[in-house]
Amino acid sequence: MENDLERLAADLVRMDSRSSLSNLAVAERIEAELAGFEVERLDYVDGAGVAKRALVAHRGGPGGLALSGHMDTVPNTGWTDDPWSGRIADGILHGLGAVDMKGAVAACIIAAKASRRATLLITTDEETTKQGARTIAGHSLLAKKAGLRGIVVAEPTGLIPVRGHRAHIAFTVIAEGVQAHSSTGKGLNANWALIPFLVEVKAMFERLRNDPALHDTAYDPPFSDFNLVVDNHGTAVNVTVALATARIKFRYSHRIDPRPVVEAMRAAALENGLTLQEAHEGHPPELAVDHPLIQLAAKVTRQAPRTAPYGTDASELQAIAPCVVLGPGSIETAHTTRECVALAELARAVPIFQSMLDA
Repeated sequence: MENDLERLAADLVRMDSRSSLSNLAVAERIEAELAGFEVERLDYVDGAGVAKRALVAHRGGPGGLALSGHMDTVPNTGWTDDPWSGRIADGILHGLGAVDMKGAVAACIIAAKASRRATLLITTDEETTKQGARTIAGHSLLAKKAGLRGIVVAEPTGLIPVRGHRAHIAFTVIAEGVQAHSSTGKGLNANWALIPFLVEVKAMFERLRNDPALHDTAYDPPFSDFNLVVDNHGTAVNVTVALATARIKFRYSHRIDPRPVVEAMRAAALENGLTLQEAHEGHPPELAVDHPLIQLAAKVTRQAPRTAPYGTDASELQAIAPCVVLGPGSIETAHTTRECVALAELARAVPIFQSMLDA
């Protein structure tokens, strides 16, 4: 089992499947492992026109649990060595996607192959739009046929059950100007239109951080994430900015009402003459401590359940069945240039996943 797990995990890391690229080759590599399973291919084209595929695989009768993971990765920003080396050194698998979450996908597959009844929900675009999970939730006939009573989303949690996490709304705000050589006085810098909006955005950021009425003490940190990225699209310093884009990711938990933030963003954009785009994912998933799925995960892992500040495909997959987030490795190296996972941790995940499937 360990050799199969190591081989599959390393193979998946060695395949470049950043969210901007097609994942068809990775999906085909995974499907090659699924002899004996009924496999459903869910093909779609993403917003950039790139061909994508989500997979659902099932064997055995209905009424069991599913294991879920995603095939895509974040960009390779900042890497100085080969992000897709799949290098193994001192029992550690290195590379982009090693912990988030190709190693876990491999562990899910190995566990499913060892169980009499198992379902796999293998998504893509988790790092961007959650479109793979949304496609499975909305269109998978096989997932419906499986009659699932729960889903284990195998994101890295150190094999501690996560009973709830935040979901997000992505805001994109666009200011337009006129490009010219800045010395001529002929241009119009889009940043000057954007700055008054950003002042209001900063006030919202501070309110979310400092107002206890907007905090959820079941989460660490208790305040919602409200992260800003400003992009002038490569404009040189001697050129007036023709296009300025502000992107804000607002992550909120189950107990936080997002409507005041949404309404404030809309009002600020309208007041400043800016274009606002919104992308909403599913509601924040959260199960009670005494929910049967959480109790099963706690029993199998011998770990008390907790919550997490990030998001996963559970925000979309909960439309199929209740979700617990439970997977090998640490989130601390995910989305970094030192991403890695211990092979021993992947191996430890396999019997835990099998126990969940066989319960």
